[in-house]
Amino acid sequence: MNRGPDQSLEALANATGAQSVTVLRGVGPAVAEALEKLGIRLLQDLWFHLPLRYEDRTRITPIADLQVGQSALVEGLVTAVERGFRFRPMLRVAIEDASAATVTLRFFHFRAQQVEAFAPGARFRAYGEVRYGAQGPEIIHPEYQRLQFAAPLTATLTPVYPATAGLGQKTIVRLVRDALRCLPSGAGFDLLPEALRQRLHLGDLRSALWKVHAPSADDDIAALVAGRHPAQRRLAVEELLAHQLSMRRLRQLIRAAPAAAIALPSLRRASLLAALPFALTGAQQRVLAEIDQDLQSGAPMLRLVQGDVGSGKTVVAALAALAAADSGVQTAVMAPTELLGEQHLRTFTQWLAPLGVNIVWLAGKVQGRARRDALAAIAGSADIVIGTHALMQEGVQFRHLGLVVIDEQHRFGVHQRLALRNKGVAGSAVPHQLVLTATPIPRTLAMAAYADLDTSVIDQLPPGRQPVQTVAIKASRRAEVIERIRHAAAEGRQAYWVCPLIEESEQLEAQAAEVTFDNLRACLPEVRIGLIHGRLRPKDKQAVMAAFSAGEVRLLVATSVIEVGVDVPNASLMIIENAERMGLAQLHQLRGRVGRGATLSSCVLLYQSLPELARERIRVMRQTHDGFQIAEKDLQLRGPGQILGTRQTGMIGFRVADLTRDADDLPLLRDASEWLLEHAPDAVEGLIHRWIGAGVNFAEA
Repeated sequence: MNRGPDQSLEALANATGAQSVTVLRGVGPAVAEALEKLGIRLLQDLWFHLPLRYEDRTRITPIADLQVGQSALVEGLVTAVERGFRFRPMLRVAIEDASAATVTLRFFHFRAQQVEAFAPGARFRAYGEVRYGAQGPEIIHPEYQRLQFAAPLTATLTPVYPATAGLGQKTIVRLVRDALRCLPSGAGFDLLPEALRQRLHLGDLRSALWKVHAPSADDDIAALVAGRHPAQRRLAVEELLAHQLSMRRLRQLIRAAPAAAIALPSLRRASLLAALPFALTGAQQRVLAEIDQDLQSGAPMLRLVQGDVGSGKTVVAALAALAAADSGVQTAVMAPTELLGEQHLRTFTQWLAPLGVNIVWLAGKVQGRARRDALAAIAGSADIVIGTHALMQEGVQFRHLGLVVIDEQHRFGVHQRLALRNKGVAGSAVPHQLVLTATPIPRTLAMAAYADLDTSVIDQLPPGRQPVQTVAIKASRRAEVIERIRHAAAEGRQAYWVCPLIEESEQLEAQAAEVTFDNLRACLPEVRIGLIHGRLRPKDKQAVMAAFSAGEVRLLVATSVIEVGVDVPNASLMIIENAERMGLAQLHQLRGRVGRGATLSSCVLLYQSLPELARERIRVMRQTHDGFQIAEKDLQLRGPGQILGTRQTGMIGFRVADLTRDADDLPLLRDASEWLLEHAPDAVEGLIHRWIGAGVNFAEA
């Protein structure tokens, strides 16, 4: 309910922040509902609803001094009004000030009352971005007010907040200001102890919030716009610290429970190593030893294994799964796509089935009797279960799940990883977790996103891997590329032609691949061409991949579904359509599908046009094959949200922090989180709740 007349803002001062926003004047049911859409329910939600940017309305700019492309506040008298219709209704209002210069205010959407208000001689104040117009500078759809009397200017910069339908900037600004007047003044509001703030060179929280919400014209505007003002750093450090603490608490919760102690390697491991057509690299052996140590400890393993494309993560996971089977517990291997899951099924079966290991497949499209048989095996005799998200569904009951392997972790979120872990809770014991990724994660990102995991890196490629020559070619030269495929097929080699994801639609992606498939069949009638995309039935995908793996299909037209998990050593040519639309990590993953055999391989990046960002990505692709260098550059170009994807809890939702900008603070925060856990444990819960709120529920999973 709304605040009564006796409940002034002063009476609300020193509030805890836990009061509903309805205690503020003007917040009835409709406004409260609109605020709810922004995640604002409590006073403290308004305190931490931070501006996207700032507008300077603290001074009036003479019209003669206006700069095109900049936003400015102008004031003057109406000298002319013109209402017309050229293609659409239009209202043009000329304003002149003491500098004897004129600016035009132009409106395309207006009412009759507005036209009447703009009477010649009336004084107006207007704000907006200055553009070139046919008759000099103009501002399109400015914010404006008619001045009957001299009106004072605002003393602070005007913040621009995230908004939603039914809730304008003026309302949000007013509510935030009212909420700020309720800020507690006591030391209890600042959850970071003074000793820690001094170590990190941070000011107090109350001052930082006022500064960020209401900076004065004398403040360092450039620093505020860049997010590098000390007040913004004060908030960013606290937010990053809250995320660090939530991940560390998650780790503590999981590791507090026991896990199955998986025995030392058995004779079956020795048999598998002897049967493999390759020897493990030194890096693989080092990472396997780290995994073995975790598995034998009796405490749950929480390990992330990073390795570039083709570094051999799968065999390391298979050896860990074999150790689990030898100890009588089951392994679940979860992949983000059916294609990658099926690749693991073929590989694990080839390596482990001859040793008597029982492997079961479960995906969403496995139905009927096949599904019933799979579920019965999972509850009974299965040693290794390979599948997709279907492994997390209700009704999937494991006999004794001792090890969870999650491939391409960035495709999943923390919730999903923990949901699968919960399938293995047996009494007080929990399964070990092994997370794999072929998308190298920049160090700063790993410190924030995977703070609950130990990290291992397979930083060595198997001997004999050939570097892939990368070239960029304009799409108008497509005929040359097709001729290159003709020659490669005639020499017995194979190629991929990838049609990228243009929109978030599996159907559109499939249609693009089908059109390309038809065109290439017309151009290359002598070459057997296969087509694969996410909308094909599983048995059809399996048939196409089997034919391509056997060398019967020479050219595989595919969507980015083949980004990971496809291993055909004879394929030596990769063509990527519309390469300018793809991120660096995805381009690197696709390029990694070739160069797996002894033949020199090539990757052709076909592009329609090259904007500056795309040009930079292609330059990086041509210069390096190092996945970690590529990942660091990808982080600079795209930011953490796009690299991790929206599934990563907390990574998209940073309000102030920026993992690229604030990278230097991350190492300090590890020590700071340990200090807080030891010296101020009571503050930890408050920090997590303040910055993450309901998002921290995953820690209880």
